Amino acid sequence: MRKFKFLLTLVVLVMSIAALGAVPAAAQEKCTKETPCQIDIWIIFSDHRYDWAVDAGNRFMEKHPEFKINFVQQKSYDESIKNYVLAKEQNQVPTIVQTYEIGTQFSLDSGYFKFADDIIAGRKDVLGEPVNFEDILPVIRNYYTVDGKWASVPWNTSTAITYSNMDILNKVGITEPPKTWGETMADCALLQPLVDSKEIDGCATWEIDDWYFEQWMAQQNELFANNDNGRSGRATEIRVDSEGALNIMKFYQDMYAKKYFVYTGLGKNGSGQVFSSGKAAITINSSAGARGIMAAAAEQKMNIVTSPLIYNEAKGYTGNILGGATMWVSDGLDKEVEDGAMAFLLFFSNTENAASWHTASGYVAIRQSSLDLLTNLKPGNDILWNITDKKREDIPGTNWFESNPAFATATNQLNASKDTPATRGALLGTFVETRPIINAATEDLMLNGGDPAAYMAKVKVQLDQMLQEYNDLHS
Repeated sequence: MRKFKFLLTLVVLVMSIAALGAVPAAAQEKCTKETPCQIDIWIIFSDHRYDWAVDAGNRFMEKHPEFKINFVQQKSYDESIKNYVLAKEQNQVPTIVQTYEIGTQFSLDSGYFKFADDIIAGRKDVLGEPVNFEDILPVIRNYYTVDGKWASVPWNTSTAITYSNMDILNKVGITEPPKTWGETMADCALLQPLVDSKEIDGCATWEIDDWYFEQWMAQQNELFANNDNGRSGRATEIRVDSEGALNIMKFYQDMYAKKYFVYTGLGKNGSGQVFSSGKAAITINSSAGARGIMAAAAEQKMNIVTSPLIYNEAKGYTGNILGGATMWVSDGLDKEVEDGAMAFLLFFSNTENAASWHTASGYVAIRQSSLDLLTNLKPGNDILWNITDKKREDIPGTNWFESNPAFATATNQLNASKDTPATRGALLGTFVETRPIINAATEDLMLNGGDPAAYMAKVKVQLDQMLQEYNDLHS
């Protein structure tokens, strides 16, 4: 409850600030090459992905020298939101902030930001940078549009996928990665002799993460929240006691009881080490980790393959939700700075940059034109991000995905998803506080057993109460 009380404090602060009205950034008569207007952008990356962003910023400034792009690193998405609230109080907000998908409802309620569609105002381009949102993949468009309008501009989009060590699976005659929960259990049974001989620690390992819970809910076409996942009306209930939710808890219990699952502790992030050291055959992770995971596997000469996230065959497959973040533009900016910010975001997410960002990270190439580019490469494409040298270079060959099949899995999975309220993902103001509670419940039920139905009914009461308190502040 301590964390939720902090959120309530933030919300009260937000409402107090909003009551004062938006205060524009310091006005500047004209943005010129001699006196460029600065565009401050908060992002959470500090590794090679930050280097890629800085390079993109430099490329933009070559085209638009009247603006200065300044990236500021934030420790985490949660920290970024907290820092933004404080910056708002001091009238020192960044021009653009990267906010994760579960912060969407909070971003809408705060009144901090101006809708991307309102900034664009029907224009075909902004400062010469084409808009072309129609090119963005449907599953991304469905998540980040609100009442048919773009609230923010997509950048880093991911989904959860399965990674399998085929060297281990091949030892017991398994030639394909598992597709379902049932196949995973069957594969684990075959691998148990390797566990008994201590050749591996266990069959499967991944972090207990509510994001996977949300993915499995969508796969079963189960709503995470009522009112069409908060999209036909404000969410007032979180459906952690539904049939689909209970199926997930039982799956964890079965995997752990049969000693198929290597658990490294809540929030410990130890499963990655278990998998990367060859001590487990199957893991689940974000597609955003594909470049790092596959690069490490290549160095260790491990045969790692990616495949769609395993699903509950008893319910069938409907689709997956996305993860990642979008870029929100602060409200109350000088018009010239506002246009510069939007022009940058349109450049940042254009066909070539979306394709290059995909190679640098493993995040989904958010545009259909980017996918077309990556499958029809020509010499001089200058798309591949060289992590060591911090620069772009040509992708050899004509098809990126033929030589890097692990990178195609996430896109194929999202494109295969049916469009339903469940797969559009939930909008609710207490998402940040909800996830740790579900994680703790999953851990407790898995380790200590018990009736998932009775347990999750109590969890639902707690989550719904939190949500009601949040909603009361925005009624």
